[in-house]
Amino acid sequence: MKILGITGGVGSGKSAVLDDLQNRYHAYILKADELANSLKKKGEDGYRSIVELLGKDILGDDDEIDNKKMAQRIFSDPEALAKVNDILHPIVKEHILRTIEQKRAEGTTKLFVLEAALLLEEGYDQIVDEMWYIYADTATRAERLRQSRGYSDEKIQSIMAKQLSEEDFRKGCDVVIDNSGTMEDTRKQIDRAITGLDIDYSPSKIH
Repeated sequence: MKILGITGGVGSGKSAVLDDLQNRYHAYILKADELANSLKKKGEDGYRSIVELLGKDILGDDDEIDNKKMAQRIFSDPEALAKVNDILHPIVKEHILRTIEQKRAEGTTKLFVLEAALLLEEGYDQIVDEMWYIYADTATRAERLRQSRGYSDEKIQSIMAKQLSEEDFRKGCDVVIDNSGTMEDTRKQIDRAITGLDIDYSPSKIH
């Protein structure tokens, strides 16, 4: 089983690449952000620690952590944000490592794909066999975010400014997939990169 890391800036189209890897290469996909959200649920490892840190004001009517309330609380307080990350990142990484070993033992997939914007910052390049940077030019990313999420230009600029630069992404990754154009062009790049991973795929298994 090969372990592939997928990272890139907001609006680069990582989800489209993940869907293609799942549909055509039967990859097992694990999204670190979704995992982190699940670990904040009541009864999970991160819930009590985060509520103790931020207070019950971040809870919704169902006593679950309200992500919007939590975001408002931590993004105006860098120290609180750092403490939340210190709670979540270790348990997320532990779960990821456990899932990798589980899938390796099951032998049911040849490609395990881990996706997150912070893979490089969190040292996941030491875990994966190869790291892919999903690139799209700034104008394309901004337009996607306006269309799909309704973000204002100010919000888009604010989010992009907090992420790694294109230079840092390229420096930390083994493969660059340019996702600025058509999906057909992106698929051709994916196919070339998959060939480089040297996975024993039967052509009949790829559709």
